[in-house]
Amino acid sequence: MDREPPKNSLDAYWMPFTAQRQFKGGPRNFVSAEGMYLTTADGRRVLDGVSSMWCCNAGHNRPRIVEAIRAQAGELDYGPSFQFGHPKAFELANRLVAMMPGGLKHVFYTNSGSESVETALKMALAYHRVRGEGSRTRLIGREKGYHGVNFGGMSVGGMVANRKMFGTLLTGVDHLRHSHGDPRNAFARGEPAFGVEFADDLERLVALHDASTIAAVIVEPVQGSAGVIVPPQGYLKRLREICDRHGILLIFDEVITGFGRLGTPFASQYFGVEPDLVTTAKGITNGTVPMGAVFAQTKIYEAFLQGPPNAIEFFHGYTYSGHPLACAAALGTLDTYEEEGLLTRAAELAPIWADALHGLRGPKVADVRNIGLMGAVEMAPGAEPGKRGFEAFLKLHEAGLLCRVTGDTLAFAPPLIAEHSHIDFLADTVGKVLKTLD
Repeated sequence: MDREPPKNSLDAYWMPFTAQRQFKGGPRNFVSAEGMYLTTADGRRVLDGVSSMWCCNAGHNRPRIVEAIRAQAGELDYGPSFQFGHPKAFELANRLVAMMPGGLKHVFYTNSGSESVETALKMALAYHRVRGEGSRTRLIGREKGYHGVNFGGMSVGGMVANRKMFGTLLTGVDHLRHSHGDPRNAFARGEPAFGVEFADDLERLVALHDASTIAAVIVEPVQGSAGVIVPPQGYLKRLREICDRHGILLIFDEVITGFGRLGTPFASQYFGVEPDLVTTAKGITNGTVPMGAVFAQTKIYEAFLQGPPNAIEFFHGYTYSGHPLACAAALGTLDTYEEEGLLTRAAELAPIWADALHGLRGPKVADVRNIGLMGAVEMAPGAEPGKRGFEAFLKLHEAGLLCRVTGDTLAFAPPLIAEHSHIDFLADTVGKVLKTLD
């Protein structure tokens, strides 16, 4: 019989998206957080340059959110959400839909971005079926897209490393080409000028498959996990026009761009494009309690209201949908956003942010991208792709800055409470680390 590992062993925890051997040879553990900073086990303060996982838009350990969770745990810790409800779930839904444009007036709760994507895809397929267009079963994603790690999300996603180990995934899925890599767009500030024609790739897929077979197109307004790939000017509007022309639903994955990241509540408002479904998570509770949500157009919700009134209309949901603690956390988060004007603060910081990032342009930098309060520095790759990026990631952590790394791209999205001094520190630290790389 194998001996039990000591209680403080690192081996028992199989960590997500982590180089296990490298990490466990020199662990990077955080033990507390406050405001813009995380604190390591050895007492160092690290500036949160990416809102931890694009989650903590209001920073860490915010009093309203903490107290809301504490009070809810002592009032109603859990209640079933199938055929039952609780007041905060309905209160939150009303506050959420008030933030959305047009007909996006219904909310379905999930527990993560991955679950939100699965839910939206199922809604799209079922919507066409209940309307008598059951032939619309094909789903269209985009190369370099990230839509979580469940089978639906992986299938419509376009990141090779996330897909290659898991077989053929869902059938009936195709992908638009991504818009990244045009040298004319290098170092663009905000939306790049070239590449709107990449949206016409959808017309190519319509011609290939026929519109009568296509249920939905899902895209991130800004491709976050691929390295903050900003859409070309007019790209999303053209996608909307093509979808309308062919009766295809348009899904925006706003798990990262939702809740103020671009200087508007959601990216749909920033780009002036109203999708049919919107997926969210992360910032909905400021990362404190797992939660996600899908916003649906009224036409979609009402299409399901058929048959006898006692019949279940949509056979889908999760044990923890609308969890009381999650709803309380979300309400405390919305209060914090509103009281501090955080849903629009990125618009004020965006010019300062852009100047700071683009000031990093140099011989080791292949591209800089920015929009709202998110951005990326893409390094010229070294002899081994990804090695330079990971080295920079480790050195930044040691220098007191947390970022995300994708290949040789460093991604940033600091909390919306950031001050000019935090942005200056971020840019200065990145610049110093870049000079040390081979």
